[in-house]
Amino acid sequence: MFRVSSPELVVAAASAGIIGAFPTLNAREPDGLDAWLERILRDCAGAPGLPAANLILHKSNPRRDADLAAVLRHRVPVVIASVGAPDEVVGPVHAYGGLVLADVATVRHARRAVQAGVDGLVLLTAGAGGNTGWLNPFVFVAEVRRFFDGLLAVAGGLTEGRQLHALQVAGADLGYVGTPFIATHESLADAAYREGVVAAGADDIVVTDAVTGIPASFVRGRLRELGVLDERDRPAARPSVEVSGWGGGAWSAGQGSGGVPDVCGVAERVARFRAQFEASRAGRP
Repeated sequence: MFRVSSPELVVAAASAGIIGAFPTLNAREPDGLDAWLERILRDCAGAPGLPAANLILHKSNPRRDADLAAVLRHRVPVVIASVGAPDEVVGPVHAYGGLVLADVATVRHARRAVQAGVDGLVLLTAGAGGNTGWLNPFVFVAEVRRFFDGLLAVAGGLTEGRQLHALQVAGADLGYVGTPFIATHESLADAAYREGVVAAGADDIVVTDAVTGIPASFVRGRLRELGVLDERDRPAARPSVEVSGWGGGAWSAGQGSGGVPDVCGVAERVARFRAQFEASRAGRP
């Protein structure tokens, strides 16, 4: 949800009873992160859900240490460690009672994160938007459950409540949903991006390292429009590894785009997920 999750989206998600997360880099100026966190935590006070901050830990992120310091100052209740080992995050966050979840795309990285003491894992599976995974979600959950009994969230192509129910039956605790929330009124995505997600289907999503140097999922047609990819999906140039952002108007999205029928508010999107989940649990179509 880089350059998509806003304070409004996070607060709306928490108010609707779920965890609303945002990458700290979405506050484009380092000094602005403190203001974002102050506002989010104030407006989420008493909400049935929680706010979460996503920290990019890769060495190419020049704000890594400063953003971590801001998260610790504000005692963000849930911290997501992405694109890097969570070792330096776990102790300081646990010291104030916060939870740490680590993004992982392989079983090997899952084991390493568990050894570091994380409270939960976010399993990046095939079809996830942004920095994606490639494993089947049911295979991934089953193998990780053999050595980890903490919180398990699964990311990748989730657009319906019955999918969340299926993951719960498979052994996961949480769904980690991004693409449907791009197409909400509270997101930072512009109107063209939101409508582009609604118009796209699974075949319109391409995984490429042409934007950041790390494989990530984007709307294929948009990258062709920008000249990033040619008609055979070959990159126009080889980028250096850069995870602190993709610019130039690239539209990140997951394979679940085909399951996003419209642009609506966060509360309505959550209500649809909840109704579908409850119907599936009750055995209704």
